[in-house]
Amino acid sequence: MPLIALQGVRGGVGTTSLCAGVGWALAALGERVLLIDGSPISQLGVHFNLPAQQENGWMKALCEGGDWQHSALRYPHGPDLLPHGVLSHQHSLTITRQNEAVAAPLLHALPDLQARYQWIIFDLPADSLPWHETLYPQLDGILCVTQPDANCHLRLSQHCFPARTRFVINQFNANSRLQQDLHQLWMASLTQLIPLLIHRDEALAEALMMKQPVGEYRPHALASEEIITLANWLLLNLKGVSS
Repeated sequence: MPLIALQGVRGGVGTTSLCAGVGWALAALGERVLLIDGSPISQLGVHFNLPAQQENGWMKALCEGGDWQHSALRYPHGPDLLPHGVLSHQHSLTITRQNEAVAAPLLHALPDLQARYQWIIFDLPADSLPWHETLYPQLDGILCVTQPDANCHLRLSQHCFPARTRFVINQFNANSRLQQDLHQLWMASLTQLIPLLIHRDEALAEALMMKQPVGEYRPHALASEEIITLANWLLLNLKGVSS
């Protein structure tokens, strides 16, 4: 069963909102989905009505020598969730010193989790952490979230991306000539660009304020329909893929 990650080419491109939306959309299509927050910012759970300062989480449990499995949560009619947990300064130092070893219990459990879920999706920050290097080889795909602007364009040309990376355009503004031009350029130059667009939609911002995935908050919004289309694309192109 697919094990994938969403990771922004930079911060601020809407990766976490898109991850929550895709997880909700796949669950709405009848799939068993587990979302894992892989970012110390720990914001994925806010899209599923968790507190902004979510104290408990899988990474925090591991830093304290606890059981990460007790952090798992079930969202009604949606995906299951493993929040990251807000870390103290001491916890952050523990991660830095132990590198990928601190996340090893979760990473070693991924094959067992794949037997229980049809999709496991990580929400990763744009700046990779040491334990991500252990995760990348296990992934069946990475969706690199980008936005058609000069900053993202530079990063796409400068970075070396992990194998199995596909690119998805988020927050597209159809009224921007620059974004239209960059979209055309990327279609011609990015061989792994997913042929779908997620348009800029106020419903996404409103959904976060309401602490819901956009597909639950406004199922008929443009972004919700486009994320459902992306979920169907993932089902067609990644379902049944294994590492």
